Amino acid sequence: MGEADKYMQGDPQQQHQNQGQSQYQNHNTNNAYNPPYNGNQQPVNGYQDHPYGPPPPYSFNPPQAHDEKYSFNDAFKLEKPKYNDWWAGILFLVAFAGYVAISGLAIHGYTKGFSGDGIYDDLNSFSLNSNTIILFAFCLVIAFVFSIGYVWLARLFPKAFIWITGILNLAWALGTAIYYLIVGYWSAGIVFLIFAVFLIFAFWTWIGRIPFSALMLKTSIDVSKKYGHVYIVSLIGGFFATALAAWFSVTLVAIYVSYEPSPDNPRCSVSGNNCSHGKVIGLVVYVTFAMFWISEWLKNTVHTIIAGVYGSWYFSPHNFPKKATRGAAKRALTYSFGSICFGSLIVAFIQFLKQVCSVLRSQGANEGGAAGWITYAIFCVLSCILAIVEWAVEFVNRYAFCHIALYGKAYIASAKDTWRMIKDRGIDALVNDCLVGPVLSFGAIFIGYACALFAYLYLLETDPPYNSDGGFTAVIMAYAFLIGFQIGHVFTTPLGSGIDTIFVAAGWDPQVMIRDHPELYHEMVRVYPRVQQAIH
Repeated sequence: MGEADKYMQGDPQQQHQNQGQSQYQNHNTNNAYNPPYNGNQQPVNGYQDHPYGPPPPYSFNPPQAHDEKYSFNDAFKLEKPKYNDWWAGILFLVAFAGYVAISGLAIHGYTKGFSGDGIYDDLNSFSLNSNTIILFAFCLVIAFVFSIGYVWLARLFPKAFIWITGILNLAWALGTAIYYLIVGYWSAGIVFLIFAVFLIFAFWTWIGRIPFSALMLKTSIDVSKKYGHVYIVSLIGGFFATALAAWFSVTLVAIYVSYEPSPDNPRCSVSGNNCSHGKVIGLVVYVTFAMFWISEWLKNTVHTIIAGVYGSWYFSPHNFPKKATRGAAKRALTYSFGSICFGSLIVAFIQFLKQVCSVLRSQGANEGGAAGWITYAIFCVLSCILAIVEWAVEFVNRYAFCHIALYGKAYIASAKDTWRMIKDRGIDALVNDCLVGPVLSFGAIFIGYACALFAYLYLLETDPPYNSDGGFTAVIMAYAFLIGFQIGHVFTTPLGSGIDTIFVAAGWDPQVMIRDHPELYHEMVRVYPRVQQAIH
């Protein structure tokens, strides 16, 4: 067997010997990828030099085989570190401070009013009360337990994970729709039925792409077991997401107790100046938007940290940098803090608009009549449009944050460079045909709907006085879904972050994939031959 054959079959010794000679060669050339040329000096397969050039060299000092001091900052050195998009970071901190202030005032008012301490003994019959806080507490437990179970399911059965997720979501959506229709909750039943039909169609079209997606998920999980602290980051992020959701739940209830106008509310003055529906709506709108932004920042920070770990594995598989997780976290929380806040702000605003449409859609259906159903249809269409916009922005964000994690560029510059690279190199074909992202989103949606169903059953069973006419059902279910979805999304983010980083890194330097990860490359070609059109 020749030396080249030994190398392509993954001979460790030969790979190790060639590492210092060729592993960093591409990063010192004028192009991140040098296309093959034929005798007439024309690019083969239509590849051209790209105007955006190569990524920054990820290592100015290539590591030696036993260099114990080689760290993440050495591997992805920033020549002139600076705080990018600092204005977005300052705006985020100001918004967070406002959230803290409103929460503190509302919770203080809650303790002075009809706070209550149980499910049935709360004297407050005019707004959300301790009954609601207990409801949200149960939702937190459900979301936390389901999220941990979902992540470990992926860890234990990566190949079957996609099938299991698809089947569970189909059964859950269809079963929940039937239940809501049977009990006469038509708006929720119709929404779940539409969602179930969409899932059936989507899953049918996914079957041919499952082998490739399963391979990428298995690769991501195998790397996470060997390098970095992927699951520790996931667990820490999940704890913070749960704590944030708990804080938001108490704040939401406290706002209603403190400022909902009612003759029975001791927090309102005789003239009622301290309370008004406008004040309640304004405060709820602000804390909801702030909660979206904070939770989105948390999710993207986790994603950026994990991207640093997988980038280290891709570019330096034979000498993994020391303290890669710590180095990636330090960069995400300092130089890239503003960039993460900027990208998160865009998505948070879209998610906030979707939440508003969801509440208004449910209220329109509850009103009934022609006007109610017209309102329902209008907000259904708006929700679909916003969902498409959200998907497009999150698509760009996922890969832009991978670039930010490794090269520390500003958000707009990273988004532009990464988008052009993905399109020009053909990586978009791999991204579109990999199902892991949609599967993880469906997993988070599954957790959100589980919380929403529990909220509905809880209200049905406890029948709190403030909801005697069902006016708060849509609002509480929407926020229960939000709590479950956001917690599930943060927990599952690391599973998809590794795959996103592999795609971005393969786009920047495809030769590293072929040279340093030959087994993965050949397996990708075997299960999905189209890979050869994007990676050469």
